[in-house]
Formats: sequence, C-alpha cells, structure tokens
Amino acid sequence: MIKTVSVVGLGKLGAPMAAAMAARGLTVVGVDSDARKVEAINERRPPVFEPGLPQLLHSSAGRLTATQDVNEAVRASDVTFIVVATPSEPSGEFSLRYALSVCNVIGHALRNKPKFHLVVLTSTVLPGTTGGPICAALEEASGKQVGRDFGLCYGPEFIALGSVIRDFLNPDFLLIGESDPSSGAMLESLYRQVCENDPALARMNFVNAEIAKLAVNTYITTKISFANMLARICEQLPKSNVDVVTKAIGLDTRIGGKYLKGAISYGGPCFPRDNLALTFLAHKLGAPADIAEATHNFNCAQISWLADLVQQNAAPGEIVGILGLTYKPDTDVVEQAAGILLAEELATRGVPLAVFDPVGARSSCMQFGEQVKVTATSKECIALASVVVIATPWPEFAKIPAIEWARHSPPRTVVDCWRALPHLATADGVLYISLGTGSATAVASEELKTVSKTT
Repeated sequence: MIKTVSVVGLGKLGAPMAAAMAARGLTVVGVDSDARKVEAINERRPPVFEPGLPQLLHSSAGRLTATQDVNEAVRASDVTFIVVATPSEPSGEFSLRYALSVCNVIGHALRNKPKFHLVVLTSTVLPGTTGGPICAALEEASGKQVGRDFGLCYGPEFIALGSVIRDFLNPDFLLIGESDPSSGAMLESLYRQVCENDPALARMNFVNAEIAKLAVNTYITTKISFANMLARICEQLPKSNVDVVTKAIGLDTRIGGKYLKGAISYGGPCFPRDNLALTFLAHKLGAPADIAEATHNFNCAQISWLADLVQQNAAPGEIVGILGLTYKPDTDVVEQAAGILLAEELATRGVPLAVFDPVGARSSCMQFGEQVKVTATSKECIALASVVVIATPWPEFAKIPAIEWARHSPPRTVVDCWRALPHLATADGVLYISLGTGSATAVASEELKTVSKTT
C-alpha cells in the first residue's frame, strides 16, 4: 500500500488534490516554487480559492506539508504527481516549458534513489508527449530507464473548478496511460485508496490516454454548444423552453442530461483550449477537425450575438450592467468567461459598463480602464444600469429582492442568460428577457415541472 505521495504544483488543481489525498490518510508533500503557496499550506491556509479547501486543510493537519524543494519531496515519497501549467500557444499546442523543467529536477532526485518510484503526469498534453519528451527528460536526468528503474503514468483529472474536491474523490471514471503494467497497477492501487466511490477505470498506453483526455473535453464542448443552439431556436418559438426540451432528450441514455443547460458559451481554463488543441492535432496529422472547429466558432459567435441583443435593448449612452465575471459559480477564475468576453466586446463598441462579481471582479476588470465601473455590490451595479445581464448564475443573484431590480419609465431590462431569476418575469418595473425561452414562459415552466415529476 502506498503511504506517501508528493504533488508538484500547488495551484487550482494541485492544492485541492494534495489536501484531498492527505484527508484520505496519505502523507503528502506539496511542492511549489511560490513561497507564498508553500507558507499557506504549512499554515493550513488555502493558497487558492476552492470551496471546501479550508476545511480539508484543517482536517489534514499533520499529514500535509509543503516545500520549495522538489528533491526533498521526491526522496520522501513513493509517487510524484506533476500538476504544473502547460500553457496554450496561439496555435493551440501546449507549452512544456514548466513540465520539462520539473521533470529535469525530478530525474536528478531519482538518480540516487534506490527504491522504485512512480511519476504521474497530470497536466494536459498532446499525444506523444508523455512517452516522448517527458520520458526522455526523466531518463536523461536520472540515468535510469522508465519501466525498469522507475514508473511513468499519464493520469489526467476530469474535474471542474468549484467542485475539484468532490470530483477528485468521486470521479465518473479514471484514465491511466502507463509505461508498463506494474506502473499502471501501482497508480490504480493509489486511486482505489483515495476515491470515495468505485469508479470505472481505463488503462492503456500513453497516446491513447492523451487522445482520450482531449476527446472527453472536446465532446463536452460540442454537447454544450448543441444545447446552446437549441436555446437560440427556442427563443424564436412561442411557448417553447429549452429546459423542457433538454430535460426530455436527456432521458435518452444515448444522450444523457449532463451539460445540456442551454445558455451562452463555455469558458474556463480547460474546455476552450482542449478543443483548440484537438483541432491543432488533427490539422498536424492531416485529419479533419470540422466538428471541433464548428463548436469553437459557434461558441465565439455567442458573445457577439449577446452583445447585439444587449445593444438592441439599451439606448446609446446608457450603462449596461454585467453580473458575474467568473466562468462559473464557486470559482474566481475569469479565463474565457462569458461575462468578461461580453464586457470586452461591449467596451470595444463604446458601451459604458458597470460590473460585479462576488469574487472575480476587481482582479479581472482593470484592463478595461475608466469605461468600466467595478461596483462593490450587486445592488450598486443594478442601480446604475438600464440593462443588466446575468452572465454567471451565482446563487446570490437569485436571492436579490425584486424591488431592487425595479425601475419605472422605462422599466429596467434584465437579460437572464441562465434562466436563474424566473421570479422577475412578473416583477413590476422589469422587462425580463429569459434566454432560451419563447414568449409563454409560464406555460413552459409548468411543462418542465411535469417532465421532472415523471422522471
């Protein structure tokens, strides 16, 4: 049984991973070049924003420590997870500058370690990377041979920010790319120790696992975009509601209900770049990438379409409010978020803006300059604007009393991208635009209740 692991990279994924494994009884050594993150872990403070992480750090006391010394962490552990950034290049290719640098240090640490050690690359990479440059860097620095003297696996995580801990401890499935059966079995054993559920597990060679990682996320983006396309169709049909439609088609086991919300656009640090990476790979190999390209183009067009809709409902010079700048609730990540992209688009069109987000506003909007007012509260943002867009469905927005939305002569327009505030449909002083629905919202809502009761 594996007792000690090290995690190199204490960012949005690495820190929760380290804390979760420690909470499950493993001794964990976290590693990061950022002294502030190391200090935070050692003081049981979360180095990143993630729900549940403070509690997990508290419960992991004594089993989780952190250091800036990779050598120390490797020597003290049986398995090392590499969870460093692999930034996307403009072409869609992933940069390995951080991963290869870490592999060089890990390799040197392995040189004088007699015990068999397993290295697990968690960072997303293109096919051919783990068995190519990653393996070569480890072998060169260690003077040892993979599969004989040390093990190497590719073990990507399928997690969502905001629910990293839950997703890590209760995965839908586990994917392992292995240098050899013994290494794959070692990682499988570790996962079985850590997981709270009993997930399906797929073991394969490096290349198949690397393709599978990109394919999962690209397929999900396609599914999201399909639901978003249905939302645009439903908006043009009286008595229609995309939630009723997607609830129904999700009952078909060939489709399933996950990621069929029907809203605006996907964003975040994984979906957009994995889609582009698969497109890059296909072009490099001379294979077609039409579906991935169409998904990306549709996703980008959603922002322009939304900006047009907003301008149609705002007189020149009127302030537009945007509530929600993170790409989803329960995270502070604003990368490729619909609210940020909409703000950028409207700003280029000369539209004055007021924006608010519970956690991601101030750090993300400095780039917009004086044209964008970052408000301290949602109430202030609403009061300043003649049109308010709900770009991220933070639960607290649904709790804002209807009276705070009201404005008379003319009424305030609320564009609800997620249908998160249905009570505003009948509120005085509000023109409520519920994206994904036709004109008879009340009828469609009753139909949705009926579908839910019968499933």
